[in-house]
Order: sequence, then structure tokens, then C-alpha cells
Amino acid sequence: MGRPSEVRVRVPASSANLGPGFDSLGLALALYDDVVVSTTSSGVSVEVTGEGAAQVPCDETHLVVRAMHHAFATFGEEPPGLRLQCANAIPHSRGLGSSAAAAVAGAVAACVLTGRDVALEQDALLQVTAGMEGHADNAAASLLGGFVIAWETPGNTAARFHAVRRDVHAGIAPVALVAGVESSTKTTRGLLPEVVPLADAAFTGSRTALSVLAFTTAPELLMAATEDRLHQGYRRPAYPESADLVDALRASGVPATISGAGPTVLALTSDGTLPAGVDTTGFAVLPLPVDTVGAQVEIG
Repeated sequence: MGRPSEVRVRVPASSANLGPGFDSLGLALALYDDVVVSTTSSGVSVEVTGEGAAQVPCDETHLVVRAMHHAFATFGEEPPGLRLQCANAIPHSRGLGSSAAAAVAGAVAACVLTGRDVALEQDALLQVTAGMEGHADNAAASLLGGFVIAWETPGNTAARFHAVRRDVHAGIAPVALVAGVESSTKTTRGLLPEVVPLADAAFTGSRTALSVLAFTTAPELLMAATEDRLHQGYRRPAYPESADLVDALRASGVPATISGAGPTVLALTSDGTLPAGVDTTGFAVLPLPVDTVGAQVEIG
């Protein structure tokens, strides 16, 4: 494969944790950021439209650019200059994996521009993108699509992060309820205790295992499988309205969780609709099918 001068990468949003699977379970959702990267003779230019256009930097510190630098260090020689055009649809700081999507977009673009085959470099791409995130759940979902189980091998610098992908049962139709306010992952992680009761750890571990079955073959188990005692309760002060909405949806028979670090809520419906009696004031209701392919590449 030669070295192209332009590549377009389309990367899906993701929802992490899915209730009990803290830093280990992720789901790719059909909401996309598109990045077109062209090689130039010098410098870096970044154009951003859509979500975050007024907030993100348009220079070397842009997250996609930083991911590209990390990936070039892995895959090969960096071009003398880069031009990025980013069209963002994934809301920022809402718990839908916008930072992981940006990291995946940059790493995949760099992989292609160095003449590598993305399909053959997925493990290396996961190391780059999860390394920037500190965990692999969102990055793996955006990279691979579908439902992912991610884990870490501390101390293994060559292959620290791992993930496996599974198809999602056709009877699951996610709906994202996107809050109008932002949430900081750093802030919400700061609310978590250093130690949890053994009973809560055992409870959450059983639900995480059950989630793998529920998402792939037995969606009727999703209500039990999305129960959590590890993180959502401790984080409730950071997003009380979202936590109340999760409670209301579950009381109405819809398995629901906080999406990632919040404040978006993920409802796991069977048909993409919500019960009529649930008050969603303050939330944008977005039916989002599962993305089944992950990052997509088009070479210009």
C-alpha cells in the first residue's frame, strides 16, 4: 500500500460502562465525527465545524493532531505538514466518547497516511488511542464498532490495552438522552471512593458478566445486567437530573444507565421509543442505532 496524500476518517460515538462495566464495557453508536486529513508542505492547519467548533483549539494542541503525532511515532515518518477539516456531530463533555473518537480519528488517519493497513494495525491503534484515554472502553468501541469488552495488563508497555468485539442483539435499540449541560470526567472520577464494600464489588462483578450475555444474546436480561453499585451512585451529585431520569426510565421498564461519565443517559429500548410518561425535559432525545463497523476510511 502506497502513501496517500489525503484520507477521510469517520468515527462513531460510544457509550461506556453501560451500568456495571466501569472502564471495561463499551457500545458504538451511530453518531459520527468526520475528519479529512491532507498532507501539506509545512505547518498544521485545523478547521472545525459542528460540535465544539467554538471551544476546541485549532493548532497543534487539537486532540486529533495530538493523536496523529502519537500514531506517527508508532507507524512511521510524519509528513512535513498537515491540514485537518473536522466536522463534528458528537457532543463534547456529555459522556458520548467525543475525546476517544477524536483520538481514534487521528490515529487511524496517521496509520493510513504512512501506508499501513488499518485492519492489520488494530492492536497498535488501540494502544495509541487507549493510551491517550487511560482506558480502552470508548476507544475500542469507536475503533471496532459493536459491543466491546476491554481490559488492561498493567506494566505491559507493548500491549497494555486489549479488547474484543461482539455483535449486539438485533432487539436492542439504544436511545441517547443528551443533557444540555456538560460534565467533566476528571470531576466525576474524583467522586469515586478508593474502597468499595465487598458485597457491592461482587454484585457489580456479577452484573458485568451478565451484561455480555444480555447485550449479545439475551436482551431480556438487560434490566438486571445494567444494575451497578460501583460508580453511578457515588457520582449522583454531579448529575442529579440524569440520575433521576435513569431511575424514572427503569421504573417504567426501560433498562437505562448513565453514559460514560455523564450527564447523558442511555436507554436500551427494544424499538427506539420511550414510555409516554417519562419526563425528558432538559434532554435531547436521540435514537441512535448501534454502529456495527467502527472507524471507516476513505482514501482521497
